[in-house]
Amino acid sequence: MRIHIQSLRFDTIIGLLEFEREQEQTILVDLEAEYIYDKQTFINYADLAALIKTDLKKERYMLLEEALSGLKKKIIEAYPAIRELKLKIAKPDILEDCTVALSDSWKFSPAL
Repeated sequence: MRIHIQSLRFDTIIGLLEFEREQEQTILVDLEAEYIYDKQTFINYADLAALIKTDLKKERYMLLEEALSGLKKKIIEAYPAIRELKLKIAKPDILEDCTVALSDSWKFSPAL
């Protein structure tokens, strides 16, 4: 089974620049996760979206790289049935003429 969350939009503190540390900015998060589905291990997309928002608002990461790594850890701890995870965090308003983003993907072995 594959779950998708696209364009999860909210404001948070993220970034290195002084103004980024003082004022929230809009970010967009995309997630794709492949997992082993059964009736006990379904993934509630509303809970997953809430986990993402809570982590990014609480941690106030300096770098998008740190945010991706931190999110990966929290998601895998909460949802060990995930076998593949893709995350993307975009900043649509940081530059005047484009959206910038960072993404990564990971594969996980089944738990023994």
